[in-house]
This record gives sequence, C-alpha cells and structure tokens, in this order.
Amino acid sequence: MMELVQLFFQIALSRKGPQDVPASSLLLGLTVIGYFLVNFILSLVLPPIESWQLQLVVEVAFMLGWYAVLLRAFGKPERFLQTATAMFGYQIVLAPLWILAIFLSNRFNDDVRLQFPAVVLGLAIAVWIIRAGSYVLKAALELPMLACVMLFILQLVTGQLLLFAINPGPAPTPAG
Repeated sequence: MMELVQLFFQIALSRKGPQDVPASSLLLGLTVIGYFLVNFILSLVLPPIESWQLQLVVEVAFMLGWYAVLLRAFGKPERFLQTATAMFGYQIVLAPLWILAIFLSNRFNDDVRLQFPAVVLGLAIAVWIIRAGSYVLKAALELPMLACVMLFILQLVTGQLLLFAINPGPAPTPAG
C-alpha cells in the first residue's frame, strides 16, 4: 500500500507516469474508491462548497468517461487502466492540499489579508494539478506538452460545465 502511495506521489511530482502503474481493473477500482473516500472525508471535515457530494460523484464518473473516450479517440484505448489509475492516484495525494486551499479561501472570504495567501496557495496547487495531469497525458497520448495541457484544461472546463448544468445553484433574485 505504501509503495502505491509513493508511486502516486512520484506521479504528482512528474517523476513517474502512467506507464509505471500496473494495468489492473482492480487497482483502478481501488484507486477510484480511494479518491472518492479521501475527497469525501476531507470534504466532511473541511466543507469546500455546497452540494459537494453530488459534485464528487459526477466528477468521478465524468473523469472515468473522459479518459475512456479520450484514449479511444487518440487510438490508445489499451492505456485506459494505467492512465485513469494514474490520474485518480496523483489527485489522491494532492486532494488534501486542494481542499484545504478552497476551505481557507472560503473561510477568509471577508478578510483580504488572509484570503490572498489562500488564493495564491490554491492557484499554485491548481497549476501543480494541471502540470501533473498534463504529464500523465503526455506519457499516455504521446503528444506535445502544450496539447496535453490544453486537453487537461478542456477536461476541467468541461467537467465544471457539466456540474453547472446538473446543479446550477440558486436562481438570482430580482433587484427591487
């Protein structure tokens, strides 16, 4: 188990890639469950946003579908198990930092002096997540890094649009 966590940490640092992950449906399933549990537990302790439970379920399903379609579109469906496992795995490692940054940013919403460092922390973690995810895609798709960054950002934007479509939030109140 510790070896797996170390592998995911190495992927988060872009020192290893999906090719270093065993191709196993069981491992992918366990990694997805681990990703879900880590995010679920952290979000219980440090609730980042409203309706995070629905967002977490949609995010997991969307990521699985996204990488299945993406790898098939680029003619590399055999790399799905390793790529998806690597994607969920490195995000397990970074989830505590990401959720903490969101929590702190929301917590200090009314105090700019404290919110600014929280937002900078969140931005640094977001860049780290994009960089590590793009590195995994580069290894999986054998595309230039810029294309992988764009594909990863497209995944993030598409996922957020999907979440917004499913749960648009409260309707604005008319000014009056």
